[in-house]
Amino acid sequence: MSAARSSSCYTNRVRLLIADCTVDYDGRLTAHLPRATRLIMVKADGCVAIHSDGGAYKPMNWMTAPNLLIESSEEWVVTNPKGEALTITLHQVHSDVSHEFGEDPGLQKDGVEAHLQELLAVDPERLESGMRLVRREYPTEIGPVDLLCRDADGHVVAVEIKRRGEIDGVEQLTRYLDFLNRQPDLSPVRGMFVAQEIKLQAKTLAADRAIHWVEVDYDDLRGIERPQQKLF
Repeated sequence: MSAARSSSCYTNRVRLLIADCTVDYDGRLTAHLPRATRLIMVKADGCVAIHSDGGAYKPMNWMTAPNLLIESSEEWVVTNPKGEALTITLHQVHSDVSHEFGEDPGLQKDGVEAHLQELLAVDPERLESGMRLVRREYPTEIGPVDLLCRDADGHVVAVEIKRRGEIDGVEQLTRYLDFLNRQPDLSPVRGMFVAQEIKLQAKTLAADRAIHWVEVDYDDLRGIERPQQKLF
């Protein structure tokens, strides 16, 4: 085995490794991925993710930042302050490339989604009685939270707003909550998922993760009277 080297995983480059590998996770539970060809991604924000050819966008296993990567030619070991460990045993490496992505301008919201955020920032009590705005576009290491608020009891609420609420929006809010709850001056932070229409699967996932969901009426927020509500 060659000499190991360590890295905090924070660079300005994204690294993509395609290799035959086995993967073992040890933490809140244990999990094993048998040998197969997979894509191992080390992102600039420190996340290490293992993907298969299927499964859409979701990795088979991953370790979010902050973490420590110790690598050799035969094995990568990723650990974090929670005591979790992800061990990637490399049997054969097919490709190992890095690429500079540069500055990302971030997701550009469509007009409705951006306007929903603006309207709810002006009147957050439309979401919950006693809610008050702390900041719009609150920055985190993985992107801005649409609205950061405090509820009637003074607890912090992270609000993610979508035009149409689907599972990926709940996943996005879950990642934000993970980062925000590491900050002692904010924790505990609860989540609120907001959209004009929220899919049943997204509602189910949100409930499972103790995330409150709210469907809002865009026209009602804008103060527009619907044609069918007119008597004459």
